[in-house]
Amino acid sequence: MNYFVPVVDIKGTILMPTTLGRAKKWIKSGRATPFYNKGILCIRLNEEIKDPKLQEVAVGIDPGSKKEGLTVKSKAHTFLNIQADAVTWVKDHIEARRDARKFRRYRKTPCRKNRTNRSRGGLTPSTKARWQWKLRLLNWFKKMYHISVVIVEDIKAITKGQKKWDTSFSPLEVGKNWFYNQLDRYVLKQGWETKQMRDDLGLKKLSNKMSNDFHAHCVDSWVLANDAVSGHLTPDNKKVMLVRPLRFHRRQLHVFVPAKGNMRKRYGGTRSLGFKRGSLVRHVKHGLSYVGGVMRDRISIHSLDGKRLCQNAKPTDCCFITRLSWVVL
Repeated sequence: MNYFVPVVDIKGTILMPTTLGRAKKWIKSGRATPFYNKGILCIRLNEEIKDPKLQEVAVGIDPGSKKEGLTVKSKAHTFLNIQADAVTWVKDHIEARRDARKFRRYRKTPCRKNRTNRSRGGLTPSTKARWQWKLRLLNWFKKMYHISVVIVEDIKAITKGQKKWDTSFSPLEVGKNWFYNQLDRYVLKQGWETKQMRDDLGLKKLSNKMSNDFHAHCVDSWVLANDAVSGHLTPDNKKVMLVRPLRFHRRQLHVFVPAKGNMRKRYGGTRSLGFKRGSLVRHVKHGLSYVGGVMRDRISIHSLDGKRLCQNAKPTDCCFITRLSWVVL
């Protein structure tokens, strides 16, 4: 899927990526060993590079409410374009947990007294999950590319003319400021600046924000990265990698709706018979897949596009490869 292959030496030092053809030659000659990093093919040189020649590599980020664009680019090449689904389900999970906790207190069951809400203060869970997702992708990039600067399109919340709301109460403003504090070196660009750069290069952006086309979101992230390192007047690589975060159901006290006999089963968790949920495995029948839930002594496995393959897979039929928190479609 990736046009350029990330390279590290035998000590793990990050080098500049190489072309796919050259990487195949190195692997065939025994100079390099292939491996995968969360769905991206990488190679490890079987030698130490004393004086690596590194170029400046920038990451452009175009935040969005449903889809987000990220581009990794140097002056000479565009290494990676990613369109990622945003994390949008945390707010509903928090509300469901809160409602379930309230309802338990109305039932005639032994329970502790209500305590002061300790979750107040700081970032709300839904806001933090959104910006943590971008940070996780950046940390993923840093394991493969020599990132020198991050360029972010600075989005703004609707102002109300009230100082407290505009600076402190808006989840968007609080979330983005938290994200900026996590970055080492970053540059902010306003939306009108991104549009101006896009217009100067003669590039168009699609109005359909749910499209998987390069010109839906990655065109803006590419423009932002290109402004930092320059080098191109037209995109040299329009291949888009689609990334979707896995949605885990955390452990609950029990399911919300009781079964027959008014019995409530336990629900959720992040372990499935020795596997961490989301683990990438190779099944003897279904091939490459990832681990889902558990039912008695069987586990469910899913294809990389999210479709459930079966619910009765034996743990002994699955060969563990690596842990995943997102899948590359």
